[in-house]
Amino acid sequence: MKLNFTYAIPFLGGTELKITMLGTGSAFAKTFNNNNAVIETDGRLLLVDCGITAPKALHELGYNFNDLHGVLITHIHADHIGGLEEFAFQMKFVYGRKPILYIADTLVQPIWEYSLRGGLQQEDAETLRDFFDVRPLAVGPRHELMPGLEVELVPTRHIPSKPNFSMLFNGFFFYSGDTVFAPDLLASLVDERGVKVIFHDCQLHPPGVVHACLPQLLTLPAELQKRIYLMHYGDDQPEFVGRTGQMRFVEQQTPYEVERLTPEE
Repeated sequence: MKLNFTYAIPFLGGTELKITMLGTGSAFAKTFNNNNAVIETDGRLLLVDCGITAPKALHELGYNFNDLHGVLITHIHADHIGGLEEFAFQMKFVYGRKPILYIADTLVQPIWEYSLRGGLQQEDAETLRDFFDVRPLAVGPRHELMPGLEVELVPTRHIPSKPNFSMLFNGFFFYSGDTVFAPDLLASLVDERGVKVIFHDCQLHPPGVVHACLPQLLTLPAELQKRIYLMHYGDDQPEFVGRTGQMRFVEQQTPYEVERLTPEE
């Protein structure tokens, strides 16, 4: 059965951006899939991160890798890129084409040398570009990924000394790619950039060393909390339902009408 996108965000020129989370789990979650998403605009599908569970989650929703326009990567941890080896092999040997890989220019070399080379390198395929149509993205400008979908890379802190990026889609939908608590950034996104909806990773228990933790996020002003939807949580998430202030949880493989998530001004 094909993925049933029920909910939509109105974006550029009336184009609808549709999103569902393949998974909403933390790196160590077992009940929940890896925190990856599928975005649809104008009939095209973009995968946001491709973790270990992404191939299975896509299959469960009636899709395969060949249905995707491409994949956008936030950073190079396994719960965000662990499915890329299967993606590459399937596209090369089953479907016979190179998929588009949108990735920060500073991650192009590390993702090959430190993550993918060991499994993918062969006599006739020795570089990342032998498997992917690599589209490096620079910080600063907006980049068109598909008709009706633009992204701006927002550098965020996760693991010290390792590049990590969150995504600002079409100027008002902020999607964190794993980040420590950054209240000034969140406030500026809303007050200065006009961000309406924030999907934010959330570690349920303190301390928030490499992710924002729930106690930290609960210190945000109520008006800001209303814009925040929590993802990338642990398997004990059900114990925290009703304990997140004005924030709400995103549920995996559940469609959301993000327009309705936008708080009234």
